[in-house]
Amino acid sequence: MTESQSARLGALRHVPYMGVIFVVAEAHKRGFWNGNPDWCNLGQGQPEVGEMEGAPPRLGSVEIAPEDHAYGPLEGTDALREAVAAHYNRLYRQGKASQYTAANVSVASGGRLALTRALAALGAVHCGYQLPDYTAYEDMFNAHLARLSAVSVRTREADGFLLTPERFQAAVDEHGLSAFVVSNPCNPTGNVIAGDALRAIVDSARARDVTLLMDEFYSHFIYSRFIYSGDGPVSSARYVEDVNEEPVLIFDGLTKCFRYPGWRVGWVVGPPPLVEAMARTASAIDGGPSRLAQRAALAILEPARADQETTALRTVFRKKRDVMVKRLKEMGIRFAREPESTFYCWASVADLKPPFNDAMEFFWRALDKKVMTVPGKFFDVNPGGYRRGESPYRQWMRFSFGPPLDNLELGLDRLAEMLG
Repeated sequence: MTESQSARLGALRHVPYMGVIFVVAEAHKRGFWNGNPDWCNLGQGQPEVGEMEGAPPRLGSVEIAPEDHAYGPLEGTDALREAVAAHYNRLYRQGKASQYTAANVSVASGGRLALTRALAALGAVHCGYQLPDYTAYEDMFNAHLARLSAVSVRTREADGFLLTPERFQAAVDEHGLSAFVVSNPCNPTGNVIAGDALRAIVDSARARDVTLLMDEFYSHFIYSRFIYSGDGPVSSARYVEDVNEEPVLIFDGLTKCFRYPGWRVGWVVGPPPLVEAMARTASAIDGGPSRLAQRAALAILEPARADQETTALRTVFRKKRDVMVKRLKEMGIRFAREPESTFYCWASVADLKPPFNDAMEFFWRALDKKVMTVPGKFFDVNPGGYRRGESPYRQWMRFSFGPPLDNLELGLDRLAEMLG
């Protein structure tokens, strides 16, 4: 933004584009538009949304009831809240005495909004977050820095950038953290904390009275049979002992795992007092979710349909993951840890010949080939910009295998050509 453009903002602050939005904005300047077959969006943060092998047909219509024209409850309709609670009980709470109900669920118009409500409801506390992590967390924290202290916990390359229970516990104890927000599975690394490690973090949070904000939007994108017994979703809901008492807030929705990002249907699951507090912040932030989108969401969460969709998802995206990992390695792009979840590869360009060993330079030159990628520095979440110096992720990139396979392969062909 130029100085004259900044002056025209008047009393408004300049809000920079974050991560993939910056990427898309730069691509638009060069002729990109969504669906343009001549572009390969290996930077996109959404899964393919069309028909997919093995998945149920895409939902194409919904009947509007007269009450859908009116304002809805801040926390969402009873019908959808009950459906979400049943979804979690079926997948993660079978045989457990403590079960989720509608009172444990609040619905929002998308995951970012649900997280925004949560951060607005936090008190004056130290809140931890891992690095690298989801770019949008930065501006969410920025809005509350007068009240919140945001504490970064940098994961180590030696650990494959995975947040370990030991690292989590040490950070809580050293910094006196009262809350911790983490994407798990992780955007951008493709890591997933699961099994005993996830249980240990939930147990540690319970023992230390730490409120966990678990962003689980990629919970069904699980590719390794060694994550835990079987292929299937991973959620901290499996390790909560009392769903009405433990301060574990779980965020998910239709955006990623069900491939309906445009519907803007997200939710949070947790103890009723915490869920109610977030619904109260909604009265000032957004006014509540769309009734129409919630009515449509009910069909998506029907057990047979939901399981068919997510099973197909794992099969198709595992194949795309394998293709991208193999091709990037052949180009000389290095992994600290191959992705076990999400639809992202977090990889280093440090071993490439100059100038491609710099992520921003790689990004600009890939744009010239009509291929979009996301430089790693965008995931170096830095609320308030207080941390100075060069980002340690300047030679790391996030590559997305979200697009359909043919477009994905075209983009990889162009990157291989670019690198010679």
